[in-house]
Formats: sequence, C-alpha cells, structure tokens
Amino acid sequence: MPTDTETEKPAEPQKPAAEKPAALEPPPQPLDPAKKRRNWLIGGAVALLLVIGVFVWWWESRKYESTDDAQIDGHLSPIASRVAGTIVAVHVEDNVYVEAGAPLVDLDPRDYEVAQAQTRALYDQALAQLQGEQPNLPITVTSNTADSSSAQAEVANASAVVASAEHDYASAEAQLRQAEANNVKAQSDRNRYKQLIDKKEVAQVEYDQYDAAAKAQTALVASQREVVASAGKMVDQRRAQLTEKRFKMDQTTENAPRQILISHANIQARIANLQSIKAQIEQNRLNIDYCHVTAPVSGLISQRSAELGARISVGQQLMMLVQTGDLWVTANFKETQLRKMRSGQRVTITVDTLDKTFEGYIDSMPAATGDRTSALPAENATGNYVKVVQRLPVRIRFRPNQDGLNVLRPGMSVEPKVHFE
Repeated sequence: MPTDTETEKPAEPQKPAAEKPAALEPPPQPLDPAKKRRNWLIGGAVALLLVIGVFVWWWESRKYESTDDAQIDGHLSPIASRVAGTIVAVHVEDNVYVEAGAPLVDLDPRDYEVAQAQTRALYDQALAQLQGEQPNLPITVTSNTADSSSAQAEVANASAVVASAEHDYASAEAQLRQAEANNVKAQSDRNRYKQLIDKKEVAQVEYDQYDAAAKAQTALVASQREVVASAGKMVDQRRAQLTEKRFKMDQTTENAPRQILISHANIQARIANLQSIKAQIEQNRLNIDYCHVTAPVSGLISQRSAELGARISVGQQLMMLVQTGDLWVTANFKETQLRKMRSGQRVTITVDTLDKTFEGYIDSMPAATGDRTSALPAENATGNYVKVVQRLPVRIRFRPNQDGLNVLRPGMSVEPKVHFE
C-alpha cells in the first residue's frame, strides 16, 4: 500500500514575479572644495579646542586639591552635674543659644546647706579647742623651767647634806681615835695601879678610881664606834638621796623638751583639725554652688535630658552645649593629595546646605591616618594585606568676619578646595 510520501507529488516551482525596473538615480555630485576645506577647518578647530580644554583642565587641576569627604566640626561640651541632687528648675530648651555663665539647671541645695551648718559648728568647736590648747605651751615651758631649777636646787642641797654627813663621819672617827687613845692610857694606868695595889703601895681608892676610868674609856670606845658606824650609814643614806635627786634632775632635764614638743604637737594637731574642717566648709560651699549649673561657654543647647523633679547622680549628663563660635572643617584627603599641602594655604569651602562658598586656610596637618586612630585599626602583618589609599584628616579654619558663619553647624557636609598658588 503506498505511503503518504509516495502518493504526494512534488510542488511545482512558482515563477518569480516580473521585477519592476528600478528608478534611475542621479549620479553622486563631487563635493565643493571650499565646503570640504571648511569642514576640515571646523573639525580641526574642535579638536584643538578639546586639546586646549584638556590641557587647561590638567594645568588648573595641578593648582588645587579638593575632596567631598569633609564636614564641619566643633567643640561639643557635655553639661553634667558635679553633685547628686533633685532638679528643681530647668532654664533652657533644645536649640536655644546661651551665653557663658547663663543658668541651665538648678538642684535642691538644702541637703548641702544642712551639711554646711554642721561643718561650721565643728569649726567653732575646733577653734575653741585650739584656743584652749595654745596657753598650755607657755605654761609647760614655765613649769619645765621651774622644775629644772627646783631639781638643781635639790641636787645642790643633797650634795651639801652629803658633805655634812661625811664631815660628821670624819668627826666621829676622830673622836673614836681619841677615845681609843684615852682607853689605851686608862688601861695602862689601871694595869700599873693593879701592880701597885698588889704590892700594897697605893690605896685601894686610887686603884678603884683608875679601874673605873679604864672601864669608862672602854665603854666610851664602844659607844664611839657605834657613832662612827651610824655616821657611815648616814653618809650612805645621804649619798643615795643625792643620787635620787640627780636622777630626778636628769629626768626633768630630758623630759622638759619632750613635754614642750608634746604641747606643740597638740597645738599642731588642733590647727590641722581646724584646717581640715575649714576645707570641708569650702567643699560644702562648692557643693552648694554646684547646685546651680551654668553654661561654661557660649553656644547652642542640644540633647537636653534634664527634667524637673528628676533625681540625678554625680557626673550624669544633662545636656550638650554646641560651641558654634569656634568651628572648623575636617577634610579627609587621600594621602596622594597631601604632597603640596602646607599649613596656611588658602582654601575655598563650599557648604552643601547653604550652596555658598567661604574662605578659609589650613590650620594644621594631620598627625596620623584615620585608620590608625580608629577603634579597630587594620593589621597588615596578618597576611591578608591589600593596599588601600589612606585618608588623613586635615583641619581647615574659616576666616573670620564672613557673612553666614553664624548659620554653620557641626556635621554639615562641605567640599573644600585647597589652592597651592
């Protein structure tokens, strides 16, 4: 059975339609030589102008450097309380201009006034103690002088008593020697009369007389020896008293300057205590003054957080004071742009907010790149080093007495242009 392909007959080719004869085009006309020369002149002039423009741009660009990575900076003074307390008055609002010394916030000073009264009472007490202690020094000096003189007199008196006792002892010894001599004579007389009485050559009465004299002399010698011993003990006693008096005199002499030093030290301690209390009085006075928070400089109030009745602590920030009278520009130039920059060079500053240009000058060149002063500087020694063109903050000052400086604010974006000529 024949397939479909076998039964189909090939299509007959269609004859192309008869083409229309093309319209006759005019032959191209040759350009006018004058017009061709004019076109060449215009093209050359345009090219020359482009070259001159590029050259002028290149030449002028060598005379300045600019950046859009710049902003206005200023001093922001945080206003904080130097004492703890309760806010009883707030005198300012945000964006209000205040002069230096203007009141900002008042704290309740009554606690510090009570402390001041207590400290003044302590001062009066310390002053009275000092006044009572000061007379003790001359009294101590006078007493020590009198004690020293008295001790010296007692030593002199004891020395005289010792000398008298020694004299009595010597006298007693002399009397003992005399008694012993008399006793020797009396015993000799009695022995001689004993021999005579035995021979019956003298009367018994005479012998008894000499015998009694001998016994009396013997008793006198014994008695005189007791006197000598007693006189010797008296000498020892008087010498001991003299030693005691001398020790007392030495003690008085040594202790006199120490007692004076003690009195002087007591006075100095009273004076130091008085000065300490006086310092507390001054501190309390300062605390009372600190209850009145004033503006340290002139500027605009910002970020006010102080509220009436709030209890604040020492050092708690109450608001921010923006010093609008001392502004500058921080321009972060690339390190490749600093080759010709120097302090004092003229700068034109275009402020984006005002669309106005101000005159300024470079105040100082940077000390380090922004990367070095950041919280997390790059560590190129870790091995992942990629060279990045660094930026350095150049400080630019506005020239004074220009219109519009009073409306500039920290944080505004600017475009400074540093002129090298």
